[in-house]
Amino acid sequence: MTGNSNDETVAIQRRVTQTVIRLSVLALLIFLCFRILSPFINPIIGGLVIAIALQTPHAKLTRAIGGRPRIAAVLIILIALLVFMIPTFALGASLFDTATELSGELSAEDFTFPPPPDSVVDWPVVGKSVHSVWLKASQNLDSALTKLAPYLKDAGLWIVSKVGDIGWGLILFIVTVVIGGALLPYREQINTIVRKFSVLLAGERGPKLAELAASSVHSVTRGVIGVALIQALLAGMGMLVVGVPGAGLWTLLILIFAVMQLPTTIVLVPVIIYVFATHSTVTAILFAIWGAVVGLSDNVLKPLLMGHGSEVPMLVLFMGSLGGFIAGGILGLFVGAVVLALGYTIFMAWLEDSTVDEVDATTTPTVAQD
Repeated sequence: MTGNSNDETVAIQRRVTQTVIRLSVLALLIFLCFRILSPFINPIIGGLVIAIALQTPHAKLTRAIGGRPRIAAVLIILIALLVFMIPTFALGASLFDTATELSGELSAEDFTFPPPPDSVVDWPVVGKSVHSVWLKASQNLDSALTKLAPYLKDAGLWIVSKVGDIGWGLILFIVTVVIGGALLPYREQINTIVRKFSVLLAGERGPKLAELAASSVHSVTRGVIGVALIQALLAGMGMLVVGVPGAGLWTLLILIFAVMQLPTTIVLVPVIIYVFATHSTVTAILFAIWGAVVGLSDNVLKPLLMGHGSEVPMLVLFMGSLGGFIAGGILGLFVGAVVLALGYTIFMAWLEDSTVDEVDATTTPTVAQD
């Protein structure tokens, strides 16, 4: 008996030792893989998001060209780069120039708020009042900015450093689009992997949660990020045509506001006022109409692009996009919103299922025993 007991103890120790070694090697391998891929985490996540969002267009294009998924993916990549990258690079160059000028002013602590142009007085009805208020505001703000200069300098230089990463952000955006396009031909394989992984994580509920997660990503990507990109690009191109200084910076603000589900008119109204003050009446009216169309376009675009995906509260999108932007720059703005929306959707679905199980357990009648 003693010999058998010792043999069992030795066998258990061997199994424990083997398990510890295997887990240690697996943990080391995961750590090394994560360390190697860490610079590309956001592009990889963004690529997966793009692949999910473009599944339907890719399938339609594949059928249209005779069942060639790889060629369809290449065409989608080229179209996306052509449509988005040309205006994005133009606005990025404007944003970089604005950041450089602002950095020089902040370093020199040369803070000024411009007085109103003389043409403001000639505005009908409200011209004199607006000119007076603007002039007083510029004088008061100049003195206030002088006192707050040290604090504004630190905050401003931090903002400039974030904006200064625009070049790297554009490169990562291109990489993200390419990764998303490269994943499109392997939709079935990816879906199979996701289903198997969801079963490992959540058992029988896994496929349902995976489908809900895909629906949430699809909804947020097209209905929130897609609409935000369209609004920002349309507004930015209008400002470039009119010649608004710092058009790239204004466009970035519009993009951030749109992703956060805040009204883009908050940014557009000051720009429209500036155009009225510095350009001809016809140009200003046309730009105001363009700004109004851009600001209201989400009411039309969201029902068309969002479909019937899950509804995510504005606060979740706000926190996700803002936190993602702070942590990962422009690309993090999109990835953060999608990841947090995905986490919220899965958590709420899990919470709802748990509540249903508890209710079923408490309401199930017990069989009386004789």
